[in-house]
Amino acid sequence: MCRIMYVFVLIAAFGVSSLGCGSSGETEADRVGVAAECSESAECESADENITLECLTRFTGGYCGLEGCEGDADCPEGSACVAHDDGTGIANFCFRICVDKPECNRNRSVENEANCSANVDFVDGTQDRKACVPPSSGL
Repeated sequence: MCRIMYVFVLIAAFGVSSLGCGSSGETEADRVGVAAECSESAECESADENITLECLTRFTGGYCGLEGCEGDADCPEGSACVAHDDGTGIANFCFRICVDKPECNRNRSVENEANCSANVDFVDGTQDRKACVPPSSGL
């Protein structure tokens, strides 16, 4: 009986401890900070040394992301390459993929909210996706 209880305790302890492990539903884009508000690139430093985000200050509130992608493969998982006119011309950016607006604003202030929009030009095709589009600064 003691041996059965010991096994049960081990299983229960492992089950409870494993609840804190694993993915919380975040994508790589979330983990590295794509779409976060910023004022300088130092605020966009990623825990992943293979991904160097920059603060795209041409957007109101800044936007931690990547400029110059040629396709989705150039972007962190959970983001996509979008051709976007930011008011200064069309350029390609890695924008976070979204389903609803709150996903776009986890790391943005109310004053600088991004919109979850299907009205964007995905470089690799729409594929029924939406992207977090930051407000343009109009520069």
